[in-house]
Amino acid sequence: MGWDLETANCLHVVLVEPEIAANTGAIGRTCVAAGAMLWLVRPLGFHLDDRHRRRAGLDYWPHLNWRAVDHLDEVAEALGADRLWYFSTKADRAYTTATFRPGDALVFGPESRGLPPRLIEQSARALRIPIRPKARSLNLANAVAIGLYEALRQQ
Repeated sequence: MGWDLETANCLHVVLVEPEIAANTGAIGRTCVAAGAMLWLVRPLGFHLDDRHRRRAGLDYWPHLNWRAVDHLDEVAEALGADRLWYFSTKADRAYTTATFRPGDALVFGPESRGLPPRLIEQSARALRIPIRPKARSLNLANAVAIGLYEALRQQ
């Protein structure tokens, strides 16, 4: 599936270089439940063929609006750069202070390293989910669910 007028005003989840198929599967399932579109920015740490999707639990994908692109700029061009919210453990602003609108995109980095610092340092749209110092980060699928359902709650 892909971008169309029906998905223009839904929320969007953007995974930049996701590495773990099971996380992406769980996120796809969350997107189906929330009515959000999923964007995957290559390179991916797994294959998208049917066998790999079944193994990762991506049986929800027939119901998922999704698109794979080569660069984050393609998402920004399609949605508008001012619609992207960057989630990072290194951001200063709490996600609960953002005002989300239909058509906004929640952008998350790879599991092992997160988004590039330049995106966080240069953006007033960088958000964090507060966690205790003993935890390095949340699981990507959990972080996406927290951010996505806050955006839905606001709508």
